[in-house]
Amino acid sequence: MRIITGKLKGRRIQIPKGLDVRPTTDRTKESIFNKIEVYKFLDGAIVLDLFGGSGNLGFEAISRGAKSVTFVDLNPKNIKLIEKTAADFNIETQVRTFVADVQKYLHGIPIPYDFIFCDPPYDYEWMDEMIIQILENNWLKEDGWFILEHDKYHNYKQHPHCFFSKAYGRTTVSIFEKHPVD
Repeated sequence: MRIITGKLKGRRIQIPKGLDVRPTTDRTKESIFNKIEVYKFLDGAIVLDLFGGSGNLGFEAISRGAKSVTFVDLNPKNIKLIEKTAADFNIETQVRTFVADVQKYLHGIPIPYDFIFCDPPYDYEWMDEMIIQILENNWLKEDGWFILEHDKYHNYKQHPHCFFSKAYGRTTVSIFEKHPVD
């Protein structure tokens, strides 16, 4: 898996055998970041990457100008990989990591983010509750985006805060704003 563009372009994230992650495909990642670049700016953005996995999305955000990324993942091996990759890329000062259950993390004191990336397991039982928690409890800045990857069995096109939803193979990307979309 590689960083597509920016200051880390071409750098690879080495995923050890047996690590339980489902990295966002390059095609999906490129589409997400193209959407961001058309409507928003990543320069100086503060980012939260929930279910951080390999760190793929967060590292792409840093490469494209994000100021910092906070990664949250329940698996300590995933967090160790993220920390090792940050050190290898010499960007460890831009990265914070937490080994935590996302639901418990979101019940902590909220910090408003410019972007929240979220790629939970497709069968994540708290999907709808997590969306509510993020949108209603000050996790997003006023003009922030919550970018959720999910399967085709979840449909958020009619959600009042969702302004974009598109399938990329098995993965659907839905983007939410803090305030209801007109």
